[in-house]
Amino acid sequence: MKDLIEYIAKSLVDHPEDVVVTESKGNRPRLELSVAKEDMGRVIGKGGKVANAIRALLRVAAERQGKQATLDVTEPS
Repeated sequence: MKDLIEYIAKSLVDHPEDVVVTESKGNRPRLELSVAKEDMGRVIGKGGKVANAIRALLRVAAERQGKQATLDVTEPS
């Protein structure tokens, strides 16, 4: 699942080297996506449409593995 989110994010942004995906293990994995500050708009999209589409793909991938997962887009550090 982490690889899927990383691939999608790197395909969307202008600075793919700044894409970082961290995953917390557990019953319900939580993934955090961080990108360069100037790429935040590309990942979130108008009204959050792109981020919601990425979350939908993540839910499908997680469901295929019999899990539930969530995605948070975080501010770059």
